[in-house]
Amino acid sequence: MDVKELIIKTLDKKGEVKASEIIKISGFSRAYVNRFFRELREEGVLVIIGKANKTRYIPASKKVISKEKSLIKTTYRILKNKDLNEDEVLADVRKNTGIFQHLTGNVSKILEYSFTEMVNNAIEHSNSDKIEVRVEKKKNNVLFEVRDKGIGIFNNIMRKKHLGSKMEAIQDLLKGKQTTEPASHSGEGIFFTSRVGDILTIESSKKKLIFDNLVEDIFVKDVNKESKGTRVVFSISLDSGKKIDKIFRDYTDNSFIFSKTEVTIKLYDREANYVSRSQARRLLSGLERFKTIILDFKGIDTIGQGFADEIFRVWGGKHPGKDIITKNAGENVEFMIIRAKD
Repeated sequence: MDVKELIIKTLDKKGEVKASEIIKISGFSRAYVNRFFRELREEGVLVIIGKANKTRYIPASKKVISKEKSLIKTTYRILKNKDLNEDEVLADVRKNTGIFQHLTGNVSKILEYSFTEMVNNAIEHSNSDKIEVRVEKKKNNVLFEVRDKGIGIFNNIMRKKHLGSKMEAIQDLLKGKQTTEPASHSGEGIFFTSRVGDILTIESSKKKLIFDNLVEDIFVKDVNKESKGTRVVFSISLDSGKKIDKIFRDYTDNSFIFSKTEVTIKLYDREANYVSRSQARRLLSGLERFKTIILDFKGIDTIGQGFADEIFRVWGGKHPGKDIITKNAGENVEFMIIRAKD
């Protein structure tokens, strides 16, 4: 029996063929049959598509390949974290699925940036032997999930920065430009990823940090079940009008240096009154790296004189040239700010 001929006849008849079909019909071993599939691939007769038990061969034509790929809207990988490169993971998703097909240019750029940044974080910071990646294109949005079984992002920040709690670690993370590996990372990845999509969720150590840009808010929630490592989920609408270049410009100066950050005050102690200088100092820690700091007072009824004085007079005096901008400051908060500046 001519195995090559059998493969081509099956391909012509069904439009696709699996190695298992030819093995069953011919009775030959998998290794022997795969030799002929490999030869036909090298001759440009067919191409392989799909992974694991979904692997199949289709005619090597651009039209057929494009059509077949467009049907693959979900991909899941368990990756060994050794000599792993995020750009190669992205290239594999592009090559073997239709997830990036027909995306608008701006959504494609946002997805590429966010996916590679989050996979890189898992590769370089998690200390996890394996990394799980899932990407899915739905009717109205596209999302990805990156999960590792490592140290956990909040635990890692606590240990490297010598912080006292997971909430302090979350606060440090929210500022941007904060990294546990300053020699090789700028600390920009999560900051910008949290702004370019619709929703970014980071779950670790019984805490879930949610950036919800649909309602323009940030939440921290407790998670009852603790799981090892970190789980990141990112989502963006297929019709999103966001432009990644504009978001970069919003937080960079004329030299394209990351120079502006935004701090949500209420996340620094959700049950507390903002009255003490120590609270203010904790909030301001690390912000000297930025030229412009935006303080968001949304949900804050009032602040104390010491808190305001430490930020706007003491810290401002020690760091001339830094621009502190406020937003969502109610009447009571604005009164204390003006008083501190006078």
